[in-house]
Amino acid sequence: MVYQDEVHFQIQTTVTCGWFKKGSAPTVKSFPGRFKASYSGFVIPETGELFVATPETFNYETTISSIRKFLTAKPLPEGKHYVLIMDNAPWHKKTLRLVDTEKQTDYADISSKVSFLMLPPYSPDLNPIEQVWRITRKENTHNTFFPTLSALKETVDNAFKEWETPNNQLKSLCSFK
Repeated sequence: MVYQDEVHFQIQTTVTCGWFKKGSAPTVKSFPGRFKASYSGFVIPETGELFVATPETFNYETTISSIRKFLTAKPLPEGKHYVLIMDNAPWHKKTLRLVDTEKQTDYADISSKVSFLMLPPYSPDLNPIEQVWRITRKENTHNTFFPTLSALKETVDNAFKEWETPNNQLKSLCSFK
């Protein structure tokens, strides 16, 4: 089983906690633009592996591209297939329709290796990759000023690199036990 989801990390500073003198008016540096770093992630809870792709935007084409990148990075032995669990984002529904329901030949490389399972609507608590996004924000982006978008991307990329190979932290974080 593999869980998939997308996330944006905004360049704006997110202040989640802090200590200040009573009555003071602290200032917080924040980037003036509304830029973001986008990630499409796949987590394998059984092994604790994370794979991320970096699309510019989210639509069915970038979802299909991300799935192909995942299958290239994490190939399975012949005859095996992944069960890919996704939420009900509109682009996921179209991906499911094109790849699984209509069985279009353009996507035979995916349909031969992936079965799809959609989560119930409005149930992010059932998708363990949401915990990856939460921890990444908590430990890497909250209460941090990023002077450039590339500084934000570098920080997030470095956080994700720690989870590229099988590890117990991610395995435990994404477990339903």
